[in-house]
Amino acid sequence: MSLNAKNIIESGKAVLGIEFGSTRIKAVLIDQEHKPIAQGSHEWENQLVDGLWTYSLDAIWNGVQDCYAQLRADVKRQYDTEIETLAGIGISAMMHGYMPFNAKDELLVPFRTWRNTNTGKAAAELSELFVYNIPLRWSISHLYQCVLEDAEHVKDITFLTTLAGYMHWQLTGEKVLGIGDASGVIPVDADTKTYNAKMVEKFDALIAPKGYNWTLLDILPKVLVAGENAGYLTEEAAKKLDVSGHLKAGVPLCPPEGDAGTGMVATNAVKQRTGNVSAGTSSFSMIVLEKDLSKPHEMIDMVTTPDGSLVAMVHCANCTSDLNAWINIFKEYQELMGIPVDMNEIFGKLYNHALSGDTECGGLLTYNYISGEHVTGLSEGRPMFVRSANDHFNLANFMRAHLHAAV
Repeated sequence: MSLNAKNIIESGKAVLGIEFGSTRIKAVLIDQEHKPIAQGSHEWENQLVDGLWTYSLDAIWNGVQDCYAQLRADVKRQYDTEIETLAGIGISAMMHGYMPFNAKDELLVPFRTWRNTNTGKAAAELSELFVYNIPLRWSISHLYQCVLEDAEHVKDITFLTTLAGYMHWQLTGEKVLGIGDASGVIPVDADTKTYNAKMVEKFDALIAPKGYNWTLLDILPKVLVAGENAGYLTEEAAKKLDVSGHLKAGVPLCPPEGDAGTGMVATNAVKQRTGNVSAGTSSFSMIVLEKDLSKPHEMIDMVTTPDGSLVAMVHCANCTSDLNAWINIFKEYQELMGIPVDMNEIFGKLYNHALSGDTECGGLLTYNYISGEHVTGLSEGRPMFVRSANDHFNLANFMRAHLHAAV
């Protein structure tokens, strides 16, 4: 047991980060030197409901409560103490998507995640209107697609946010977004550090004939950059996050960010002329730019760092989901045979075994499209594993083929 870490926790100097990934919610407690001292996690999966990928509000709250409980248990196990207060909390989550609320703070339609590709018409029209690439997964594409479909709920929207923005709002009462997450809602202006005023004006003019009683800025969260005050943990939220009742209110929170921003920070790729690659449920590469692109490119999305520098991103919707599904088959086999399951060991053994496979994977072929993929023009996913009768079908080639498909 580290007495220093215990003292940091008991004196309220530790900082908590919670990230809502596509397959796992993660909570990490760090010390004053930014070193992890405790962690918790909760595994979850999106659901395909009525043709749209979603997570329910119950899944969101049950997940974060379990994740925090696992963190508490880790602190108790390692240091025999409780988390009473913290120096700060940060919320990060999968970017984009669609969470519209009404005047009663009720979610009007189930959360639509970044994974949905039903927004093609909206994204194309907005890209032409703005002369700027607007991806399918961006919140403004989801909103305008609902406008095009004359969705009944649109007239009742009073607040539109992302998953990180929703959680931050619930914890603090503040309707804000970090600029990186905001840049995946609608393009932001790197100079003014807020939504692009010309594009906002064009959008409002575009939907004016619909007669809604709101404009875009009426319903979007306020944009903040890293370091700005984003509110404090409320009494009600402290009890809801930590159902044991130990965590006290008043903890300051930083602006909520998207997973792209946390990836940039984690890989120390926030400065201009640096970049990083992320491989998870989706995969994307990001380069921090010195200036804006000279023209829009359909496959390059423009987001920002948490402090507002422009970032060029190339994003693919499918990466490890199909691979993880196959890994879980091996997990089920071990459980069936009564063999203790260690997921880290399963991943390590299978991934390393893939290195002994044939260069061309023995002829085995896999398509890992769980969902639609905009970079190849597919609106829906159909994962497939294909081989011919005389291919070299063994475990090493099987794993190698799936790793190749993912990366």
